[in-house]
Amino acid sequence: MNIEQAIAQGIDRMGLDVADKAVGRLAAYVALLARWNRTYNLTAVRRPEDMVVRHILDSLSILPWLQGPRVLDVGSGAGLPGIPLAIVRSAWDFYLLDSNGKRTRFLTQAITELELTHSQVLRCRVEDYRPEVGFDSVLSRAFASLTQMVTMAGRLCAPDGRLLAMKGVYPKDELVDLPSGYTVVGIYPLNVPGLPAERHLVHLVPTGRMAGEHPPRQVSGAVTTP
Repeated sequence: MNIEQAIAQGIDRMGLDVADKAVGRLAAYVALLARWNRTYNLTAVRRPEDMVVRHILDSLSILPWLQGPRVLDVGSGAGLPGIPLAIVRSAWDFYLLDSNGKRTRFLTQAITELELTHSQVLRCRVEDYRPEVGFDSVLSRAFASLTQMVTMAGRLCAPDGRLLAMKGVYPKDELVDLPSGYTVVGIYPLNVPGLPAERHLVHLVPTGRMAGEHPPRQVSGAVTTP
């Protein structure tokens, strides 16, 4: 089974609707990442086959909860989860923020080669970023604790937007220390085919948000609907 077939099979098992053209671009991203990784050490995952599960499918697992069209990936690193999501939501505006020059050079090359015309790279520290307009979704994948994410990136979320933090095990301790001003809407277990480790998505919104489809509520356990 080649990389493109492995991606397509994983997407099918996750029940996601992704165009064939997007699957090809996801495979091209894996090839590009593997090539750059040999020189620039962008990720500890070396084998393209492992990148399919640990990077592509893991990133796409939050797709049902993603809200657009303005999306910010904080601490994007090698473009995760931002680039896989931008590939399958190519009409949305994705902003990939990272302060490391090596990583942002890769991100710039990736969006050029993959023709992600609605994506752009932001080389700066999150605490220094001052956009004129907030984002519909602010994402993080192993960027920081929930407290750090809310403190550093919470202000970047639009009043009716959402913060989506990807975590491993259920973040019980981090939830205890969560600062005021943000409300947990839900904590969703993520099913990533081929990945034995636990994965969870924490969905937060500003407490004073405008009315939307998800009324804020405190959650003590995992829920499964977006």
